[in-house]
Amino acid sequence: MPDALTRHIDNVIAVGTGALAVRAAGPESLFHKSWARCMSQHGLDPTRPTPARILPSAAVREHRQRMEGFLRVARAGMEDMYRRVADLGYMLLLTDADGIAVDYIGNPATEPQLKRAGLYIGADWNEAHAGTCGVGTCLIERTTITCHREEHFDATHISLTCTSSPLYAPDGELLGVLDVSALKSAEARDSQHLVWHLTTMYAQMIEDANFLRAFDHHWILRLGRARGLVDVSGELMLAFDEEGVIVGANTGARRQFWQTLRGDRDAAGLIGTPLTELLDISPNVLWSLARGHGAPEVATRFPHHGQRFFPSVIPPRGRAGSVLRMPPPRLPSVEEAPPRGPLERLAGDDATMQQLISHARRLVDSGVALLIQGETGAGKEVLAKALHAHSRRACKPFVAVNCASIPESLIESELFGYTPGTFTGGRSKGMKGLIAQSDGGTLFLDEIGDMPLQLQTRLLRVLSESEVLPLGADKPVPVQLHVIAASHRDLRQAIAQGAFREDLYYRLSGAVLRLPPLRERRDLDYLVRMLFAEEARQLRLERASLSDEALRLLLAHRWPGNARELRNALRYALALAGESPVTPAELPEEVTEAAPPVHTFAAVGTPAVVPALEAWADAGAEEAQQLLQALRRHKWAISAAARELGVCRATVYRQMKRHGITPPHRL
Repeated sequence: MPDALTRHIDNVIAVGTGALAVRAAGPESLFHKSWARCMSQHGLDPTRPTPARILPSAAVREHRQRMEGFLRVARAGMEDMYRRVADLGYMLLLTDADGIAVDYIGNPATEPQLKRAGLYIGADWNEAHAGTCGVGTCLIERTTITCHREEHFDATHISLTCTSSPLYAPDGELLGVLDVSALKSAEARDSQHLVWHLTTMYAQMIEDANFLRAFDHHWILRLGRARGLVDVSGELMLAFDEEGVIVGANTGARRQFWQTLRGDRDAAGLIGTPLTELLDISPNVLWSLARGHGAPEVATRFPHHGQRFFPSVIPPRGRAGSVLRMPPPRLPSVEEAPPRGPLERLAGDDATMQQLISHARRLVDSGVALLIQGETGAGKEVLAKALHAHSRRACKPFVAVNCASIPESLIESELFGYTPGTFTGGRSKGMKGLIAQSDGGTLFLDEIGDMPLQLQTRLLRVLSESEVLPLGADKPVPVQLHVIAASHRDLRQAIAQGAFREDLYYRLSGAVLRLPPLRERRDLDYLVRMLFAEEARQLRLERASLSDEALRLLLAHRWPGNARELRNALRYALALAGESPVTPAELPEEVTEAAPPVHTFAAVGTPAVVPALEAWADAGAEEAQQLLQALRRHKWAISAAARELGVCRATVYRQMKRHGITPPHRL
């Protein structure tokens, strides 16, 4: 064995066995720690160099299929980079998170040598098999590294130089590695300095292109330190919805803000946060950017960052006419600022809903299956979407299936998909089913109680095996499933009647979230205002408002159709009123027909109070009675009454307005 190989093996053994101390700092420290790890944890023997491990083509296909969409994006970036480094003798590898090379670009003339060295598609560069190397050690260190010549563990690799940079998915999950390698290079490690910067730059470009692809139906805010370059190379990118709430963040944004909110480094720490909380940027500036106008610098709202950026906004693709819904239209004064997160925005001060949201927040990423129960129109899909937006899967697909609305003859093909030629008149290329479309995201099965028994059996198998078999196919397709089911039916009663499988029920109902109907909610005032604002924005009525009398009638109605009926009523009223205030005349007849009278309560001891209070109590207004008693005990001191009731002052004022309670000095 040549002297160079012998010296290298002796050096690795000395470090790995502790005979030679591992350096605490400098580039060598990273590789010395890896050498020790290879011997103590991976059980690799430096005296037995091993040839490159190349997986069979069938296994490589499986690894490629798992990142099919990303491969197309990455390939474009690799081809552009290869044109810059090919003449210098470099080739490029793209590996997945397991270290398996799923794509490769190199000089065809040197292909045999590259394949022998493992610089080829299908090569396994995981540190556990290949030892210290660019790809494997990068996967562990999660940063751009150059593994140069003798820094490799295996003696067969010491002629190579490999520079590798990690690649992340939009949700912060590690996708793989971009590697730039050469069979031979100059001995000096500094000779790879330029390649290190190029690899880092192209890895970010590939990541950002994939981020833009994943959020092409959302607004994207780019932030850069150079005014003239922000439109093409914004360092930070934040995807947001029409409300200005963040739904995704690229690696640059996660690194910039990871300590700001929750202290974690993934996208979840930013998801659900309004842009205006993160950046000193007003809704008006966002509007201006969305229309293609320039804007001055914006700064973070956190002094410890000390950063200022130039902003640019990319509008959604494929959504012609999409508009920002900020700022909100003028409404009757709202005393409390709206909650910031997708779950928190669902409710005001209703105790039942607050408990539901608290439980949902803990359960959403726990792996527990969720079943939402509630009356028709209560907002089951709205809750499911909020759960998805709050989860780690927020940047992945949300696929909703209404099991009651799809004809029984079509639901099987819609859910499971089919292969080409399965049906006469079917799509020539087949169809990817809704279950497969939700891979990695959330599959929402609404009205699951209406699913036919035969399909319940197939669904149970899909949930058990985490794979789906399209109609006409011979081989199942693996899927990463997270299912949220919902029903207005009593599923236990359906089980007793033989209409629903008990084993499927227990598979779906790891936790049951029960949505109360609107008639039981104590935050109806909040809901009316929030939905009114949403409907007004949809109709682009920026000056829309709601009169006090119309609000009273809306709060008095029992809403048998729940939130769906409320939305319809508000849409109807806004269509009639336009920019004028909505009054009782614009409300639907069913809202105004049975409205209760307004009651006025006087001071303690006033005879007129007693019959009015008794009538209200007889009508079941327990909230009004408790509120009035608290106000009397504290001599109409709002703050003291609020403390006793465990609510804020704004809530007391709203409840007084809702129930027509007036302090005695204002009668």
